[in-house]
Amino acid sequence: MFFNFKKIILIVIVVIIAGLIGFALYYMFTKTAPIQKTTETGEVTPSGQLPSSGEMPAGATGAETEGEIPSGQLPSGISVPGAGSASYYQPKAVIKISDDYAVHSSLNSKNGNYRYYNSGNGKFYRVQADGTIKELTDQVFYNVKNVTWAKNNDKAVLEYPDGSKIIYNFEIKKQVTLPKHWEEFSFSSDGTQVAAKSIGLSPENRWLVTINDDGTGTKLVEPMGNNADRVQIAWSPSNQTVAFSQTGEPLGAERREVLFVGLNNENFKSTIVEGMGFTPQWSNTGKKLLYSVYSSRTDYKPEIWVVNSYGDEIGSDRQELKINTWADKCAFGDDNTLFCAIPQNLPRGAGMSREIANSSYDTLYKIDLKTGLKTNIPLEENYNIQNISYDQSNNKLFFNDLNKNGIFEAQL
Repeated sequence: MFFNFKKIILIVIVVIIAGLIGFALYYMFTKTAPIQKTTETGEVTPSGQLPSSGEMPAGATGAETEGEIPSGQLPSGISVPGAGSASYYQPKAVIKISDDYAVHSSLNSKNGNYRYYNSGNGKFYRVQADGTIKELTDQVFYNVKNVTWAKNNDKAVLEYPDGSKIIYNFEIKKQVTLPKHWEEFSFSSDGTQVAAKSIGLSPENRWLVTINDDGTGTKLVEPMGNNADRVQIAWSPSNQTVAFSQTGEPLGAERREVLFVGLNNENFKSTIVEGMGFTPQWSNTGKKLLYSVYSSRTDYKPEIWVVNSYGDEIGSDRQELKINTWADKCAFGDDNTLFCAIPQNLPRGAGMSREIANSSYDTLYKIDLKTGLKTNIPLEENYNIQNISYDQSNNKLFFNDLNKNGIFEAQL
């Protein structure tokens, strides 16, 4: 009995001591002064509160507060205080700037506007530097099959399913009708002329031609004869070359000699390509040529090469970049910088039949052509990138997706 009484007293003492310790801990933590943080402007704010607006820091332009803030985004240049120096808010790698059924898109390199055709309503639009979207014209163009844009002007060759073709100048809202037997178009660098293939019924009436954008001044440049299918129209930014011709010396089953065709019967040097399916793309100056080819060596997957393409340097410094994609899934930043969308899973034979890669998603890379360094650009979502363009003035990429509607923008 006495033993049980001592045990009860001991338990009571333990409970009292535990209560005193708990009260002491509670008092210490609740009565401690709140932690304070210093803002960039030197103001002290209580923990858990955002800094007051205060005055604009020296050097700020005020652009961050002008206009409307896109939904779901914080204003540029403002961060929420968090652990360490990191910001809680991280901008999305890619944003969708239009939900239109956008196709046949291209960048106007002169003003940075990204132009596209909305197949849903038959109108053409431009995405301006501030992100607003406006009609290029209120005219409707139904069922446009293909569009070839001028690089530095809002002009385009529009092709229709019935074979009709026109040059349309969106700047002055004027159109010129082209012959139906002309095909494969390309604008000069200043947009004042268009090159094309004139495919007559007989071989002697098949020519490489040029025409002024107002429909005047048709010129026969080179006869193509039976080799029209070996000629590719691609007017260079330097205006030196107007087309490529794979009519050079035979070099085997898969190697090709590609000739550079000028406007005045020039005898330019050629370059060798290691495969079939030659798909070219000029750099912004025309001094570099990017192209893709495929061969048995690559399991008939497309691979990317770069070569010098101007004057006496034509054909020199030929480089294989060791990436498998098509030239039209790449965009030049400058002569030494390239942005490429590379399919993650490219099936064997994709170079011969591109459609089998339509379900493959892309990884986006920035490539330094001097060092070979490849830097991944995060996308966060799955995209099959088409019509990629680089806006140098705003350092961002525009593109379409093969399987999604809209225009997408990646800030770099």
